[in-house]
Amino acid sequence: MTDRTSALDSLVFGVDIQSGDVRGDAPSYALVAFDGENVDRDVVSHRKLRRLLDREEPAMLATDNMYELAADKDALIHFLRMLPAATKLVQVTGAERPEPLSRVASRHGVPYGKKPMKEAEAAARLAAANVGYEVAAFGDTTRVKVSRGRSTGKGGWSQDRYTRRIHGSVKRRARDVKQRLRQADLDFEVDVTEKYGGYANAVFTVQAPPTDIPVSEGRSGDTRIEIERERYDGIEFEPLVKRRDHVVVGIDPGTTTAAAVVGLDGRVLDVYSTRTADTADVIEWLIERGRPIVVAADVTPMPETVEKFRRSFDAAGWTPNSDLPVDEKLHRTREASYENDHQRDALAAALFALDDHEDQFERVSRKVPPDLERGEVISRVVAGEESVEAVLRDLADDEEPEEDESEHEERELTDDEKQIRRLRTRVERLESHIDELESTIDEREETIAEYETKLSEAKREERRQARERREVKRLERDTDRLQRRVDTLEAENDELDDKLERLKRLWKLDHSNFADVDIDGDLVSVKIVDQFTRDAIETAEKQYGLAAGDVIFLRDASGAGRSTAELLAGVDPRVVLRSGGNLSEVADQILFEHDIPVAPAADVTIQEVDELAVARESEVEAAIDDWERRAEERQKERKASMVDQIISEHRAGTRGESR
Repeated sequence: MTDRTSALDSLVFGVDIQSGDVRGDAPSYALVAFDGENVDRDVVSHRKLRRLLDREEPAMLATDNMYELAADKDALIHFLRMLPAATKLVQVTGAERPEPLSRVASRHGVPYGKKPMKEAEAAARLAAANVGYEVAAFGDTTRVKVSRGRSTGKGGWSQDRYTRRIHGSVKRRARDVKQRLRQADLDFEVDVTEKYGGYANAVFTVQAPPTDIPVSEGRSGDTRIEIERERYDGIEFEPLVKRRDHVVVGIDPGTTTAAAVVGLDGRVLDVYSTRTADTADVIEWLIERGRPIVVAADVTPMPETVEKFRRSFDAAGWTPNSDLPVDEKLHRTREASYENDHQRDALAAALFALDDHEDQFERVSRKVPPDLERGEVISRVVAGEESVEAVLRDLADDEEPEEDESEHEERELTDDEKQIRRLRTRVERLESHIDELESTIDEREETIAEYETKLSEAKREERRQARERREVKRLERDTDRLQRRVDTLEAENDELDDKLERLKRLWKLDHSNFADVDIDGDLVSVKIVDQFTRDAIETAEKQYGLAAGDVIFLRDASGAGRSTAELLAGVDPRVVLRSGGNLSEVADQILFEHDIPVAPAADVTIQEVDELAVARESEVEAAIDDWERRAEERQKERKASMVDQIISEHRAGTRGESR
């Protein structure tokens, strides 16, 4: 039988339908909460069950049928999505083909009754003993997508500025998400789609569940964030513990030793090959994957190496009538995966041996009661060559038949009979000695039982300490989460402080005494950049905050290169007023290509107050209009130049042909 340990040092919920139907009327559930010692019972609605799961966060939610909690596969996936991250949904009756709960409970010695509350308790106790399969639809990978929150639409130059602004917002939001993920110390990969002016979207693949990601989904301004947990292709079942079931093993010896393990149901469990490991390592690998009933080879007679493996496990041996042809091995292993020919040969030997014993396995299985493990019976029948009836009697602890006693009259014994009597006397002495040894064994077993009791007490104490350690770890995780929250709030506070400083400056601008210049209320704020350099632009960004639609005054417009001009163009200002030198050709070209007006500062009256400045709106508009006229002329000149060049090239080609 499979050895299992108790699951539990934490809470398990067991549920069963009390009344109603999840596909129709609102159902009620028999709910049992089991912590390894105490049992609490209640009848709850589906909604209350969800609230209790969110509040208590049990380690497992156990049921005999997962579709008692959801009407169909889609509803089940939705239910799994809403479960707390620490809670597993467990189907205690098996995976795709569940058994009756009564049979499973009987096999594992768990009390069972037909009433819903009894079935719920049986499910909870079975899950606590690590019986069953976890039902899963999601992995631990989460996809975070930052994308446009508005459509870019169609249009001309003004629409281009609008598109650049949206793409720039997506890029800034993606950088913020990346910074938060790094602060949370999460592993992630990012895939960016670059577009005109910034990003169209950025997709982060994060190795963490959504609860650990410090980002919320939703739409904000020009951007939108979507968070989606990685979905499996369907519903997957993972056993709570790996069982060492009875298996059939195939061995291919040689310079490279290969082994294959196949379950009694025909499933290929694992394959393995090595050039360096010795026999002991291969035996250890096999022990970890099951208990071999049959050890098979693909050739006859059985090689000595395979025979050693067979003897090590006291298993039955199998060889074909003649060496298996390659085409038959390829056909038999066509649906399995393997890495080399050695693994294929070992796997073929195991599968052919299973085929040869299939009828025998089925005959034995039909005779095995539900409360006995069929693998144990098959093993003793096949490997031990016992009859099914004898094995079942032995496992059921039937009483041994009493020995028949025979009486005889005393007479003169012959020499042979005397020898027989002496031998019988010796046998009796030996049997007496055996009785003494058995008595000693009984005493040893009592001692072992005492030690097992002490071990059980020690395990209970260890579980109590484990609960305390888990509680400490949970509190530490809560502390770390709260600390991350504090760090986030402090960062947000710093941002708000910066905004407050900018608002104070704007308030100062609104309440300054501009009576000498504000004749008709025709003023607009101007943001000053001392030099046309990257450092000066970044300094102004920190002091005032540069944004689309600002009027920017360059005290010294000379010396800018391509990257500096592109940095200023990315701000998307309303107009750039230059002074202190001419723009470089490359900077002028980049600003012109990004449709950003550039005008001499001398054309606009700029009034500076402390570190702030203002200008007349009418003069700014006039400067922009003047630039737009010059831009149209520049476009016309460019087109005329291109036409002249084409005509010249055409004439030059015509002359060459005439010659």
